[in-house]
Amino acid sequence: MIVVTGAAGFIGSYLAGFLNENGYKDIVLVDDFSSAEKKSNYENKTYTALVDRNEFENWLKANQNQVQFIFHLGARTDTTEHDYEIHRVLNLEYTKMVWNICVENGIPLVYASSGATYGLGELGYEDNHEIIPNLKPLNAYGVSKNEFDIWALQQEKKPGFWAGLKFFNVYGPNEYHKSRMASVIFHAFNQIKEKGSVNLFRSHNPDYKDGEQLRDFIYVRDVAKVCLFLMESRKKSGIYNLGTGEARTFKALAQAVFSSLNLEEDIHYVDTPIDIRDKYQYFTEANMQKLLDAGYKGGFSSLEEGVKDYVTHFLSQGKRY
Repeated sequence: MIVVTGAAGFIGSYLAGFLNENGYKDIVLVDDFSSAEKKSNYENKTYTALVDRNEFENWLKANQNQVQFIFHLGARTDTTEHDYEIHRVLNLEYTKMVWNICVENGIPLVYASSGATYGLGELGYEDNHEIIPNLKPLNAYGVSKNEFDIWALQQEKKPGFWAGLKFFNVYGPNEYHKSRMASVIFHAFNQIKEKGSVNLFRSHNPDYKDGEQLRDFIYVRDVAKVCLFLMESRKKSGIYNLGTGEARTFKALAQAVFSSLNLEEDIHYVDTPIDIRDKYQYFTEANMQKLLDAGYKGGFSSLEEGVKDYVTHFLSQGKRY
């Protein structure tokens, strides 16, 4: 039995489907299933049970002898939510609970950290355990994720196998419900379909031209492939970056969306909203050597490949994975 938390959300629901695709059917999905908007993310999956996230602790203690692996992807992911207490409860304390039960019962664990922990990248983007206590995230979400990473590394007792994954800019199907927090690809597609053009944030940093802010964009299918690899190999525990290792511009991203729709590009620039302007990252790029050294050979989709698959097979057809 495999447990996936956050299973009604973007990455969690995709991972559940990917596990099904690879022959894993005995899956328990954990989340807050009260949102009708998210139901289509998981209703077509093969699973053994749905467990409300508030009941998960008791369920896990009662069923721990049946659980073979846990993917803990559930979290409060809104980077514009400034109330740290919300993130502390859902991202830090809840994850400690999952970790401790895994330790007590010998259950392997993969949990979601975030590339947001790196802040402005003052210390680089290498998944070196030694720098984690010195990282300076830019928002409450990033702080909560980094605080758990620090806590995990301090624990004398750890699961027999564990991995924390620092997700960079993940995009792909099943993010319809994420509203403002959905990927730029999602928003660009909708803008283009509505008015034939797309708005990107203007640069407020003299070192970067408009549209040339850089991010490490990773297709959600590649995230799922890495998760499956870690579950099946269980070679080396630790905290891993999960990006592609190649930063790309937002302009290139928008161009890939236009290309996937066979349209001429029409890109405009608007001011970055004041509430996120001073917390805005102009460059992120995951150092992926650690995962490669652990034996991962699955490769990563280029931005153009990932966007084309997402746009043509999902967004254009209004489909979920």
